[in-house]
Amino acid sequence: MKKRNFYNKLFAKYPDVVNLKQLREMLGGISEGTALKLMQESKIKHYKVKYQYRIPKKWVIDYIMSDEYEEYCKLLRHKIER
Repeated sequence: MKKRNFYNKLFAKYPDVVNLKQLREMLGGISEGTALKLMQESKIKHYKVKYQYRIPKKWVIDYIMSDEYEEYCKLLRHKIER
């Protein structure tokens, strides 16, 4: 629970439900394509309202705290170190 509190404070400036641009910022400036892929693969839960994505901040934090995100970060570090 301590980790969740850290992320709640880190993302305090964001609204409770974020859009695609805000999601990308929260995840370190990932590309729009990467963000869309994460949502299409159901790695990040979301709502689609007409033509816009809406992602509850809680779900972004759930993803960041997941094992999948940890593996993704390890993979990126490995690619950078090469």
